[in-house]
Order: sequence, then C-alpha cells, then structure tokens
Amino acid sequence: MDRRRPGSVALRRLETRAAGMGILWPRLQPWLSAISCAYLDSARAPANIRPVSEVIVTGGCGYIGSHTLVELIAAGYEPVSIDDNSRSSESILDGVRRITGRRVSNHRVDLRDALLTEEVFSRHSGAAAVIHFAAYKTVPESVAKPLVYYDNNVNSLLNVLACTEKYGIPHFIFSSSCAVYGNAKELPVTEETPFGEPECPYARTKQMGEHIIQDFAQVSNAGFVSLRYFNPVGAHPSGEIGEVPFSRPDNLVPRICWTANGKLTELVVHGDDYDTRDGTCIRDYVHVSDIARAHVLAIDYLAKSPIANRHSPITLNLGSGTGTTVLEAIRAFEQATGRKLDYRIGPRRAGDAAAVYSDNRKAEVLLDWRPEYGLDAMMKTAWQWEQSGGRG
Repeated sequence: MDRRRPGSVALRRLETRAAGMGILWPRLQPWLSAISCAYLDSARAPANIRPVSEVIVTGGCGYIGSHTLVELIAAGYEPVSIDDNSRSSESILDGVRRITGRRVSNHRVDLRDALLTEEVFSRHSGAAAVIHFAAYKTVPESVAKPLVYYDNNVNSLLNVLACTEKYGIPHFIFSSSCAVYGNAKELPVTEETPFGEPECPYARTKQMGEHIIQDFAQVSNAGFVSLRYFNPVGAHPSGEIGEVPFSRPDNLVPRICWTANGKLTELVVHGDDYDTRDGTCIRDYVHVSDIARAHVLAIDYLAKSPIANRHSPITLNLGSGTGTTVLEAIRAFEQATGRKLDYRIGPRRAGDAAAVYSDNRKAEVLLDWRPEYGLDAMMKTAWQWEQSGGRG
C-alpha cells in the first residue's frame, strides 16, 4: 500500500530544487504549504482506511534521525522516537514540528537497558518498522574509549533486535557506515567490497552490527536493510533542523562552519601526505535529507517484497558516488557562501582512512534512490543552519 500523502513527493522535490538554486526556504514555504493543504483537503482518506502505521526510530533526536522523522511524516507514517538525549536535545523536535506541523513523541530511554527498551516497544507493538540510528559515532573518542563504544553500540542493537522479534515488527533498517570498508584497495567501493581492517573501534562496531544482523536474519521473520552512509552533511533547507555536535565537532563540515562563524579560531586539515590528488583525505559527501529519504524507500521496498528478503539482509551504499578531498570541500564552502576560511595543515588523525567513496547504483536500482542535492546545496544549507544559531 502506498502510504505517501498526495503531493508530498512533488512538494519535497520542489523544496530540493529551490535549495539547489539558492532560494531561501522562508520565502517559498508559505506557497508550498498552501499547495500541501489543497492536496490534503481534496484527498481525504475514506473512513474505512486503516490508521497510519507507526515507525519506531531510535536516536530520533539525532542528526540523521531528526531529518528522517520529517521524511517519514511526509510519507504518511507516524514516527515514534526513542532517544536518551545523552548526545542530543529533545528540542530538535520543535524544529521537526515547525516543518511538518506534527509533534513527535520521544521516549527518553537508554537502549542498553533491556527492560526499559521492551517497555517502550510494548506500547508500540503494532509498528510497521524499526529504524535503528542510536549509536556513538565520534572516531577520535572511539579510539580513546573503545569499551564505551562496544558497550553502547553493540548492546543497544542487541536489545532493539530482541524487541523487534518479540513484538513481530516486520521491517528493520540499520544505520551502518562506509567505515566498514576501512582503507579499501579499490575505489569506488561496492556492496560486495570486502570489509577492511577497521580504522577505529567505531567502525568495528558497525562491522559487528552487520554481522549480528546477518546471523539473526537467518532465524528471524523480519526483513532487514543495512544502509551504509558515506558522509552526511548539510541541513534541512528550512533551517529548522541540522547537526548539533554534542561537543567540539570532529566532522569536517561542522568544523568548517564553526570556523567561518568564529567559534573556532582556525580549521586544521589533518594531513596532506595521503596518496590522493592533493594529499588530503577523500570522502563522499551526501546531503542528510537524501540519506533520510532512503530510509522511507527502504521500508517501502521491504513492504513490497517481504518474502524475497526474509533471511537475506540487503546492504546498500548511500553516497553521491563522487570523491571530494578535504581541500576541495573547503573551496566548495568558500564558493557557496562567499566566506574565506582560515585553515592550516596539521598531522594525520588516528582512525582516518585515506580515501573512500561509493558506487551507489544498487540503491538506485532497488530503491529508485539517487541524491537530489549537490555539494553547493550541502554547503549552503549547512551554513544557513549555523547562521541560525544551530538551535537544537
């Protein structure tokens, strides 16, 4: 059954194209909202249609999680968040409400606590799917505190899988990472590229997560999709939600924005002696809203072919398919925003792979997914969010 609200896909694409052309969302939002209301008023669901399906989203107050809440609501789902807010703020849900007109409920539960986790699942046992984002993700911290990462990322996954099975929730989407490839010998990486030696404990927890799901799928009735994100950047074009680092940011684009806004005195480029075209690391940047949209498509994919995917998890790369060096990303930001950055070259950082970028054709074939935002829009929306104060 197609749960998308009439016109929601077309409206999102208008929004995306507006952002790509540099049109500010506040100028466009009233017009799009009027169109949305007209669509909804002319297409009220008959009284005998079943209630909207719930989707449990762990880590729903996080960066990708909050953007996925927006996409789920646009597609006609009823998302429910589970987030202990140890590294996020529930106030980000205010931004979700301003975008969608809907307030998403959040259960402030540590997913390592099996009893509390089950209590939440028991309240939403009829959910159509689980999307599991909740995990620690800072590379340098994982190197310094490996046991913290194994405890949080692995134990929370085990508890969520157990509850998914107990309550018969049919679809499970796992938040994985391109970090599973390590320093790949061949680029671009495909889903068939073997796991490399992980560069940090964070990456190893994602490898472990995929192995756990692979084993569990053999005895579970649920369908599983693991989405391997490359480097999510940018913010919602409304400027209402974006990335809120829980401490000093380690990822490149937030550090770029903090430097441009004066929160950091300088930007340190970690190494210029890698075997790449300008000596700096190569990454595959993809807009966070494109990443979020793929989760809705993954649920729809499993719903259309649950038998075919039972006992055989699907893994998909979510990237732009283009590698960008650190110095190229800096220049892209400068060009998109007109802001000159003060940066210097520093030593390499432990845990960083030299280069990784994706072959994303499998996601295009199976999900009909392709990135709609370019690097320019990624930088513009990230900077717009930073200028708004990065509230959350």
